[in-house]
Amino acid sequence: MTAITDQDPTEHADQPDGEANRARGAGSPAPGTAPGERAARTGSPESWDDGLIARRVTESPEGPAFPALDSRSAAPATVTPLVYDGPLRSRLEALRELVGLSRTRLDSRTLSEAGRVLDEASARRRLSGQHTVVAIAGATGSGKSQLFNALAGVAISETGVRRPTTAAPIACSWSDGAASLIERLGIPPRLRRRPLPAGDGESPLRGLVLIDLPDHDSAAVQHREHVDRILALVDAVIWVVDPEKYADAVLHERYLRPMAAHAEVMFVVLNQIDRLPGEAAEQVLDDLRRLLDEDGIALGEYGEPGTTVLALSALTGDGVGELREALGQFVSERGAPARRIAADVDIAAARLWPVYATRRRTGLSEQAREEFADRLADAVGATAAGEAAERAWLRNANRACGTPWLRLWRWYQDRGEPATGRITSRTQADEEATARQRVEQAVRTVADRASAGLPAPWAQAVREAAARGAQGLPEALDELSVRAGVPSGRPPRPGWWPVAVLAQASMTILQFAGGLWLLGQIVGIMASNLGVPVLLMVVGIVGGPLIEWSCKMAARGPGRRYGLEAERRLREAAAGCGRARVLDPVAAELLRYQEVREQYGRVVGA
Repeated sequence: MTAITDQDPTEHADQPDGEANRARGAGSPAPGTAPGERAARTGSPESWDDGLIARRVTESPEGPAFPALDSRSAAPATVTPLVYDGPLRSRLEALRELVGLSRTRLDSRTLSEAGRVLDEASARRRLSGQHTVVAIAGATGSGKSQLFNALAGVAISETGVRRPTTAAPIACSWSDGAASLIERLGIPPRLRRRPLPAGDGESPLRGLVLIDLPDHDSAAVQHREHVDRILALVDAVIWVVDPEKYADAVLHERYLRPMAAHAEVMFVVLNQIDRLPGEAAEQVLDDLRRLLDEDGIALGEYGEPGTTVLALSALTGDGVGELREALGQFVSERGAPARRIAADVDIAAARLWPVYATRRRTGLSEQAREEFADRLADAVGATAAGEAAERAWLRNANRACGTPWLRLWRWYQDRGEPATGRITSRTQADEEATARQRVEQAVRTVADRASAGLPAPWAQAVREAAARGAQGLPEALDELSVRAGVPSGRPPRPGWWPVAVLAQASMTILQFAGGLWLLGQIVGIMASNLGVPVLLMVVGIVGGPLIEWSCKMAARGPGRRYGLEAERRLREAAAGCGRARVLDPVAAELLRYQEVREQYGRVVGA
């Protein structure tokens, strides 16, 4: 036989579970106690009715009244905080790290559910780990309050035909130390009850805190708000359905289907089977299992973890003992709070899947990096600069190794070249515009490749990083091309050039010697001998161009190497500038995404 504890709502409202009774003196009623309540406490036959939802059962012709629980001599309960196991702690730490790394990339609305789970997990961990908070939820007329009273063994929650009957949540605790858990649910002391343990020993439901919720389909908005708020805080839920509303769309779409991940901390009870004739109860129960399976809820059958589905009648008591036994075993395991938090983490991770997960390889390949560097090199004209350096080297070789007459002719041509042959400022402006467009195109291409396959927020972050780096990049490349382009001054000369210059000078001397000798013979100064001076002049005239052509052939290799070296320097300078301004910020964003991706893998247990 069990009874309930009642507190005066006007006194000791902040004392948990029965401490208000201990605060009062023995044998004297509390100040301000209603006459009816005083009569009930002193054994007077006067009926007691506080006008609230929770009522005390009065004496009936079938038996005596339930005595009030006297807890004045009870020792204060020691509360043992909840302890999470290693895997769950690791997942919570990963989720906290994930939220911290993502705050600058994702909006607060996206991270709100994960933040709520972390807050609730932290709050629940500080509370009792020896208690399990179980809510009884159901639709109007499903008989959940009747089942609540049947489990408690005493009429705590009001039942009747008036709808809605339960207007506020009521708490019933089977042991001390649950006050902080109940306060977390926002249930005032006047709506907290606790039945006495059975006289033959400790109650099998010790550690259970049972909450009777208002109807989830109530017409009163405040009632539905109570249900939604408390369902997010309790450790487990008993869903009570009746033969008429077990397939209600509101129940399945708003509650059961979104809570499919909480299958291991849910009971689904088909009440009022006494109204079903013959085998109709089994048929309805099978159809209920089918609907739960369609909702994605794993059923705890054949020893598998999942939702327990039972059929009973709270009115006749048929099947209530089976539910009490299953509930007692469930509470004794002390694992419901951790399983509830783990399911909340699963749901938060599933909601974050679109912003973290991808099924393709992401990042920048070496080919993409090389193509970006090539585009920047084209923008600064690295190839043209190398070719110009090569031409400059060859021109210098021609000037050093050419015949005096050819050098004089080239000097004359350079002096007489018109100014209109030079590049105009308009052409330079057009080239600068084209170079800027090439740079912008290169940045867009590398940003698109780096963001390909990333979730939308991280792809946007990569593109923004590339866009920030591209600001001022064309100007930096222009300055770089001037500083690292064709070197100023004359190109270096190889060691064989002095020999070529000396040979060319010898050919010129031979030409002058042969000419003077021939002239002396013409004027009669020297003896007539045309063979020698003509031979000297022919050797000088033919030898000069021959030496020049040989120098050109010999200069091609060094000139080409000089041009390639100039091109390489400009390419490396352009690539370094692009890497520092664009590739490094993009790589930093990709690294941040890789970090959050690894944390997300820990959250989902991968």
